[in-house]
Amino acid sequence: MKATVLFTGGKDSHYSLYWALHQGFDVVVLSSIIPLYEYSPLYHKPELSILELQAKCLGIDLEYESVDNESRELMVLRDLLKHVRDEYGVRAVFSGAILSDFQRMRFSMIAEELGLKSYTPLWRINQEKYMWELVEHGFEILILSINTMGLPLELVGRILSRDDVELIIEKSKRYGFNPAFEGGEAETLVVYMPHYRGRIHVAGRKVFLSPYEAKFLIENATGCTI
Repeated sequence: MKATVLFTGGKDSHYSLYWALHQGFDVVVLSSIIPLYEYSPLYHKPELSILELQAKCLGIDLEYESVDNESRELMVLRDLLKHVRDEYGVRAVFSGAILSDFQRMRFSMIAEELGLKSYTPLWRINQEKYMWELVEHGFEILILSINTMGLPLELVGRILSRDDVELIIEKSKRYGFNPAFEGGEAETLVVYMPHYRGRIHVAGRKVFLSPYEAKFLIENATGCTI
């Protein structure tokens, strides 16, 4: 069955893609929504240039739409999924929702309206186990930002190791944050996963915003130029 993934460039959409491919789905296009405002309750805010590099690494087409107003978020998603349905023959949609009923129900509603099957392979997954699986399966995950007390700021700009995952789980138990960052505690960028044709290399700098907040600002990204 031809499928698309609601693709943000982070770990959850990448794992949904990984799951879809290993279940035999033919993922023919990645579908991304890019909010043009600071905060969206429904979507992450990816960088288009990074999404394009990731799509090259995967050898999968990328289709995207920008949205400039929160009130238009669902309409833009509907337009994008209708486009990939009609142009690529997509019949299934994968998303990386883990705990958010707000996301899952809205994605499923739009998919059903368009006659598409909706899959959320991460839904209610054991989040500690999930973080271990990402590293063990060869995902290379860069921490782009931290926004909560308890997560060590030195993780920002670093690719997660097994030791880092152990530290995150330990700190999550102590401070009460979500170890898979489902509450927005951190943002991630995947620079390599199985099925990539090469790695993405990023250069940038850390910016510390408070004792509990830091960001990695990407100044250059290269790789997968085949």
